[in-house]
Amino acid sequence: MPQILLTPAQRKVHRAEAHHLDPVVMVGGDGLTAAVKKEADAALNAHGLIKVRVFSDDRVAREAMFQTLADELNAAPIQHIGKLLVLWRPQPEREKAIDEDRMPAPRDVKVLKFSKRGGQRPEVKTLRVLGNQRLTTGGQIKRAKRKPVSIKKRNQD
Repeated sequence: MPQILLTPAQRKVHRAEAHHLDPVVMVGGDGLTAAVKKEADAALNAHGLIKVRVFSDDRVAREAMFQTLADELNAAPIQHIGKLLVLWRPQPEREKAIDEDRMPAPRDVKVLKFSKRGGQRPEVKTLRVLGNQRLTTGGQIKRAKRKPVSIKKRNQD
């Protein structure tokens, strides 16, 4: 697969985004094995922008690994600085599973009830809030209000 070609401005943006990243793939003494390629491919699918650390001292070998990874993984080579290689590939779109029958689940909320007398400890209550309810600042449960519809939208229907 051919590698992705980027403009210098795009490459600069990706370099800036990769600055704070830690290496997620390490290439050891065995070099560029199938397992390393598989792991780099999985990391590119998960993150899109990755750093690869190569523990080899041979710069020519690191440059060859950089080009090989970019070609075989269909990625754009962003930067090769020292023993770090930065690769980018657009992340694939993920499909979200939409369940029509899904309802909001009840959730348990801890509420502190302070005593009217000053020296006593606050009482901790656990309240169950259902999907159509809300918790007020006073610690009471009320039914959620429907969103008001504007006059313009009411007239459109």
